[in-house]
Amino acid sequence: MITLRNTEPNKSVSISEIVVTGLGMISAIGNSVSANRDSLKAGVCGISTLQNFPSRFSGILPCGEIKINTTTLKQKLSAFEPGITRTDLLCLHAFREAVSDAGLTEDDIMSADTAFINGNTVGGMCLTDELYHDANKDEKGSEYLSSYDCSAVTLYIQSRYKMNGIANTINTACSSSANAIMYGARLINNGFATRAIVGGVDSLAKFTLNGFNALHILSPELCRPFDQNRQGLNLGEGAAFLVLEKKQDAKDKSIHAVLRGSSNTNDAFHPSSLSPEGDGPYLAMKNALDTASLKSADISFVNTHGTGTENNDEVESKAMIKIFDSMPPFSSTKSNTGHTLGAAGALEAIYSILNLKYQEVYPSLNFNDPVPETGLRPVSEYKKMAINHVMSNSFGFGGNCSSLIFSKA
Repeated sequence: MITLRNTEPNKSVSISEIVVTGLGMISAIGNSVSANRDSLKAGVCGISTLQNFPSRFSGILPCGEIKINTTTLKQKLSAFEPGITRTDLLCLHAFREAVSDAGLTEDDIMSADTAFINGNTVGGMCLTDELYHDANKDEKGSEYLSSYDCSAVTLYIQSRYKMNGIANTINTACSSSANAIMYGARLINNGFATRAIVGGVDSLAKFTLNGFNALHILSPELCRPFDQNRQGLNLGEGAAFLVLEKKQDAKDKSIHAVLRGSSNTNDAFHPSSLSPEGDGPYLAMKNALDTASLKSADISFVNTHGTGTENNDEVESKAMIKIFDSMPPFSSTKSNTGHTLGAAGALEAIYSILNLKYQEVYPSLNFNDPVPETGLRPVSEYKKMAINHVMSNSFGFGGNCSSLIFSKA
């Protein structure tokens, strides 16, 4: 039997089957899990011009923006605390749906046995202008002064729900919420939590728009992952959370899927690029298969990282060709939502679970011509098919690469 060592002397715990009992999300294509599924089936693209905050890129760069303004979100969620940010609100929206779906009570959420692991990249720095003004003021500062840290979002949810369990924030760029899912599962398997609410959030901000523009990887048109003529990514915003529990603790619950395997690696090649050979992505996928006790041929479908940038798509393609003797169907849902950064891993984990739950795959949008060197073609239309295991890839800055494998419940 495989065991993991706990911090208590002479005590070890068995690795249990971790299942998903709750799902919650909001993105540019829907304000709930069911709305997102409907949009994916219909091939809806939520990427368009900006409406909710002023930017010199408004009308120029397309983004996966949620078309609900911050004031309306506050009213819908009854969230009027001082210093609350749009990131807090998106997080609260998805968190509420996930815990409701899992049937968690207030006592469950407040229990010391409930962990909350949240991934994000920007945090309260979505208020870029306020941050600038606060940094240059002599007086006490604005109500947002405590909101700029990336952990501020986690602390807000922890405070609002009076949570007493382990709470942590993971910031590994685009793999943040995938790593949050892995970390939550480890807490459960090591006896530090009975259940874990895991996922991530990011909202659009001048900080990220300007930063990614400086890297010259933003596309002036709708992104086209894996296409020969791709021009870069479209940024997006969103939030997604999953509730993880041991299978034996979820006997009376509806189980969406099993978290079968996972892995995180780091090729440490470059601050914003993956190694040309795809070492990090390859090892993440290989190790995830090993932890799941599966062969590559067992994977029915892959939700790729698929950003639409030259480096990512080429490297991920090379790594998949090395992993799979016969390429399974794959797609990139970033063509629907844009790249939601810290939320991407959790959003796409839920999309992978929807693949399994409803035995269906969703089309990758805007694809026309494959890259000649690889010849890979993503799924181009919605279809039903038999699906037992789905791999979901999330690759972040600094070469931080994560792969999750979900299996049919």
